[in-house]
Amino acid sequence: MRTVFLFGRLSRQGCKTHIHQTQSSIFRNRQRLFHSRSPFQRLFNFRSPPPPPGVRRLLLAGAGAGLTPAVLVSISQGDNGDGKTGEEQMLEASRNELREQVPKALENSKRVRRGVYFFVDAYIIEPICTGLRFLHLVFIFVPVLATVPVIWFGKRNTQRDNERSGTLWWYGFLVSSMERAGAAFIKLGQWAASRTDIFPTEMCNVMSALHSNAPAHSLSTTKKTVEKAFGGRKFEEIFEEFDEQTLGVGAIAQVYRAKLKSDLAAPDEVSVQQPANLQERFRKNVNAALKSTPSRVPSTYVAVKVLHPNIEKIVRRDLRIMGFFATIINAIPTMEWLSFPDEVEQFGEMMRLQLDLRIEAANLTIFRKYFKDRTTAWFPYPYTDYTTREILVEEFATGIPLADFLVNGGGVFQKEIADEGLDAFLRMVLIDNFIHADLHPGNIMVRFYKPEQVDVSFFHRKDAVQDLKKSIDVTEEVLERLRPFKRKPEEWSSQLQQIDNEGYRPQLIFIDTGLVTQLNEVNRANFLDLFKAVAEFDGYKAGHLMVERCRQPDAVIDGEVFALRMQHLVLGVKSKTFALGNIKIGDILNEVLSMVRSHHVRLEGDFVNVVLSILLLEGIGRSLDPNLDLFAGALPILRQLGSQGNAGNMIRSGDFSMLKVWLGLELRGLFQASIEQVETLVKSDQLSPNV
Repeated sequence: MRTVFLFGRLSRQGCKTHIHQTQSSIFRNRQRLFHSRSPFQRLFNFRSPPPPPGVRRLLLAGAGAGLTPAVLVSISQGDNGDGKTGEEQMLEASRNELREQVPKALENSKRVRRGVYFFVDAYIIEPICTGLRFLHLVFIFVPVLATVPVIWFGKRNTQRDNERSGTLWWYGFLVSSMERAGAAFIKLGQWAASRTDIFPTEMCNVMSALHSNAPAHSLSTTKKTVEKAFGGRKFEEIFEEFDEQTLGVGAIAQVYRAKLKSDLAAPDEVSVQQPANLQERFRKNVNAALKSTPSRVPSTYVAVKVLHPNIEKIVRRDLRIMGFFATIINAIPTMEWLSFPDEVEQFGEMMRLQLDLRIEAANLTIFRKYFKDRTTAWFPYPYTDYTTREILVEEFATGIPLADFLVNGGGVFQKEIADEGLDAFLRMVLIDNFIHADLHPGNIMVRFYKPEQVDVSFFHRKDAVQDLKKSIDVTEEVLERLRPFKRKPEEWSSQLQQIDNEGYRPQLIFIDTGLVTQLNEVNRANFLDLFKAVAEFDGYKAGHLMVERCRQPDAVIDGEVFALRMQHLVLGVKSKTFALGNIKIGDILNEVLSMVRSHHVRLEGDFVNVVLSILLLEGIGRSLDPNLDLFAGALPILRQLGSQGNAGNMIRSGDFSMLKVWLGLELRGLFQASIEQVETLVKSDQLSPNV
């Protein structure tokens, strides 16, 4: 398997540049073709015209080389010259591969037979299936449309954004209908819940309660998928243990817990060897003293994520239907500013990213690379050799859900956990430009470890590898000690104090990396300029930046008023206190998104994702540490950028945006320190003591 993988990777490198060029041109042509069609054509014309024979051979060669997670990583980090993010490049490669797939029975058939198959599939089967699905959705959503007038009736509820009781009932009816409609509409509702820049706040709150009621697919289906991923190896020869009870069933996939056979559980890229000489031993000891997080080998227990059968076809049809209705809505006067066709296209990309589990494995690989030498966060190891489009095998993350700490309190660790979360997120934003796009408490866990000891021996220790493997079990031991005290905050806090006394330290685990946010050069520059304006409390400038650089500046209503409202909001914050640690950034962002919605300021989806991630993180961090200061947390990271020599590179390239942010925050920090010092002296009566 590894030989085939290596051959595929080398083959891919040879034609990667040419493939990227042809794929990019194909993608642009298809986008132009899509937007030039009528809504009816978009709904029923499914397969774009095939590419020219030469291009087709190149695409087939790329698919034959094996689109493994490692190949996707190399694609995402290559320069395609089109300004696309790495995730967009991975999705494009995945879609091109899928477009060229044929059933196994036709792999060795003649070209004419394949052509007949593609014709029948594209122009007979797909339109019929989509038409039937369309009728099913009409049956579900016509009652929702018929009951729209109720939103104008009922008393207003001041505790729920002053919405009428009829409106609140209709929101609930819409949510229940979306749950009945299936996976794509459940995901659509969850996505809409995060877009408070488009939809009313209370509607988003109701949408956030959407959950999947999808039934689990059969175990026999799972076994077939797993055996295919492991090269035809019998299911019983793959796992020592396999829990047939699912850990969770989502709209798109379901997850199991298992333990791999010993010959399959030895990853190549994880080194547990002893230092070969004194120089390497010294370097290891320095890392132990500064970094403290021990080296570790992945657990043999794995999480096995398996897509539901035929989910790709179902979602693809639903996306076509959504695009059809989005085009009709966009034709209604005063609705153009919402750009629903573009939003559906963006939502469709989000769905397609989750339908190829190799992309999630590639994201894990990239995150692990970035956080390899960082202590704040850790990501599970992906078994890329066994991961396919339909199945993801990754190390089972043993940790304590962050939600338990939010309910019971973080005790002696609460500030440390909050600071680690802030540091990890800001490094994703400011340094990596590779941001986990689903940072809610369910996707964050806390593990515990004991700091690595300095090795003063001059000889190789035979038990070194065993020590690394024992580090896996530490969190399980701590979990067993804490489990009896859930819902008992006092006992929980006491046990955490004891764990701290024994020398254990916390570390965050991030899971579910199927969706990430990357800002292209334009959006990244816009974000940093806005970040700097807010840090300088220049609300008027921040408002003008948002209006000038939004998606549709001509559609903005009263842009000058919007900028003045931003100035009023920021000055109100500044008048309360100069320390942002004493205010809630989440409240400010909610107010900003409400203003964006009322003034029709259309922000880029990736930009909104970053803002919402900040909002989520601030809410989580404040639950643990009320004095959390987002901007103060950014300073050490900006200083690190300067110390690594990146400041000189930025100056030479003419990119001063990050340097301006750094300088602004440094000046703010000095000024803030002076003010807090004066306040402390006044409170302690030391500034003008009584005599």
